[in-house]
Amino acid sequence: MNTAPVDETRWLTAEEQRVWRAYIQASTLLDDHLDRQLQRDAGMPHVYFGLLVKLSESPERRLRMTELAMLAKITRSRLSHAIARLEKSGWVRREDCPSDKRGQFAVLTDAGAEVLARAAPTHVETVRAAVFDLLSPDQQKQLGEIMGILAEGLQPTEAGADLPWLR
Repeated sequence: MNTAPVDETRWLTAEEQRVWRAYIQASTLLDDHLDRQLQRDAGMPHVYFGLLVKLSESPERRLRMTELAMLAKITRSRLSHAIARLEKSGWVRREDCPSDKRGQFAVLTDAGAEVLARAAPTHVETVRAAVFDLLSPDQQKQLGEIMGILAEGLQPTEAGADLPWLR
């Protein structure tokens, strides 16, 4: 954290403040919108849907828990809680890793694949209506570039970096 004295702080300009607040408002509303849609239509929060998607895209529909936490950009504790809830629903199961006694895999079950297949069409329509239908093709491209730059800048590669999946 930057501990510059107040008189050296690089305060946001009025335009930067406008952009920042618009970003915060839009991202908060979008997260809530997607969460409510998935809760209503599939009985799960957006983060759980994302975990099922990641598992569905993996070989044999399985990933090591540490890798799944990294892909989902969440803490291991939050992942463990989410996987426990998904197990209770019968959508995921855990398997021990034969080569590492401490490691575990999360595996998407057939029931999980079915709920994902049912939820995906409505979810993609919600995403399309909330984001892509509101933007021109050029704006979509710009948004992708901007989000890529921000994501890359927030994922330091040095040892000891404080990233969610390392906590």
